[in-house]
Amino acid sequence: MEGIIEQFGVAWPKFIAQVIIVLIVYFVLSKYAFGPVLAMLEARRKRIAEGEENIKKIESQLAKAEENVQGMLDEANRDAERLIAEARESAEAVRGQKTQEAVKEAQSIIEKAREASRLEHESAMNELRKDFGRLVIDATSKVTGKVLDEDDQKRINQETAGQVSL
Repeated sequence: MEGIIEQFGVAWPKFIAQVIIVLIVYFVLSKYAFGPVLAMLEARRKRIAEGEENIKKIESQLAKAEENVQGMLDEANRDAERLIAEARESAEAVRGQKTQEAVKEAQSIIEKAREASRLEHESAMNELRKDFGRLVIDATSKVTGKVLDEDDQKRINQETAGQVSL
């Protein structure tokens, strides 16, 4: 056995010293290098998960806004249909000029309701774009660790608005 060890050139003091050095390097690296890197990766994973969760919230808010707009359109359509029915009833009584005035008024109300719902929808979409842009900027600055200046924020907002426009 001792002959085999000598044949391979194993010197016990050097071998033990090398094992001790490897163990010291391993413990130093695991304490000061691997631990912080793994902690940083876990923190980034959590931030990304939070960003995805925020995107889901924004999508649900967008769906609610679209439901509200659809509800407003339905209500406006019901009101318009009601006004048209009233106009038809009064047209039977008065005919001619009164009929034309009532139909014009109903169409005006429909147009105003559509315009109001369109403006509400645009306002909701603009607000959601701003919120989404802000979330993208926050997530980008957190992930990159860089404080974004106004030019970076404007650029990211424009790119995001271009990609998110519905």
